[in-house]
Amino acid sequence: MLDERKRKILRAIIEDYVSDAEPVGSRTIAKKHNLGISPATIRNEMADLEVLGYLEQPHTSAGRIPSAKGYRFYVDYLMAPRQMSKKDILDISNWYQSKVKRVEEIFQETAKVLSTTTNNISMVLAPQISKCFFKYLQFLPLDERRSVVIIVTNEGLVENKIVEIPEGLMYDDLHRIANCINTRLSGISLDKIKASLLTEIQQDILRDPILFETALQVLQQALTTDDKKRRLYLGGAKEALNQPEFRDIERVKKLLTLLEEEKLLRDILYMDKTDKVSVTIGQESHFTGVNNCSVVKATYRLDGQIVGSVAVLGPTRMEYGKVMTILDFMCCHLSEILNKYKLGQL
Repeated sequence: MLDERKRKILRAIIEDYVSDAEPVGSRTIAKKHNLGISPATIRNEMADLEVLGYLEQPHTSAGRIPSAKGYRFYVDYLMAPRQMSKKDILDISNWYQSKVKRVEEIFQETAKVLSTTTNNISMVLAPQISKCFFKYLQFLPLDERRSVVIIVTNEGLVENKIVEIPEGLMYDDLHRIANCINTRLSGISLDKIKASLLTEIQQDILRDPILFETALQVLQQALTTDDKKRRLYLGGAKEALNQPEFRDIERVKKLLTLLEEEKLLRDILYMDKTDKVSVTIGQESHFTGVNNCSVVKATYRLDGQIVGSVAVLGPTRMEYGKVMTILDFMCCHLSEILNKYKLGQL
């Protein structure tokens, strides 16, 4: 553990470097932070902090920058608690009210809000639709020859597809299809709805082949393999590339390559069974390609159960206090919105 003077100096260096992205020297610390000690004393303490592994000296100049170990100590012991301002809370609430019309847009807009407010890459892992239970199917008219079919699960999550209406069919026929399917499939896990089960519906209820083919088409479109995976929403690549760390073209290439590795991103977003915001800094990550970055991650709930996760990915020079506060608020807000959708309040 560090004594109080070293803690103050380390905190000052980290906060200055996060703000300016420039190595911090002893004279700068003495002028800005009024620590009551001379630049020479600060310089000696900085040398000690470098030997202990909390600081690094990128060039031959006197300036230092924090190491991953320094950031870790800052997050665990030095960082002051942050609170969301009333204005930020109101702005985020208004954003959702104006932007969100469908359930999938909740996750899209969450990624946008996070990337905009943190200036880093955001990742949102939506609930796994195939583990939900079928509640009902409904057809909504779009035009004379097309309909939107909506599948609603027990968790209030919605899948929707546009389908062509076969010649000779009316909306009353589609309504009859929906009623038959709802009677037979209600309460069944989506990943258990197979072609054999639909064939039983054809034999027992839907004897008109045209009606059955329409129903089969609807369910196959809505329950494809891609839809059964957890959907991953990304935001903020543009914001991240504006960071000074990514002026190096090689680092940009690595970042863009990372964002194309969907499996890696899903692994990063693997859900911890806790509501606590977690921080992984630099080499602490065992994922290739992320060890020069930091990941701040949290989970969100629906009906009290953890159903997804949200993360912010950026350089180790990150405003950890701000990011952690925003992420914690966003996960609570996301849980609240999802529960309102389930109850039909939005």
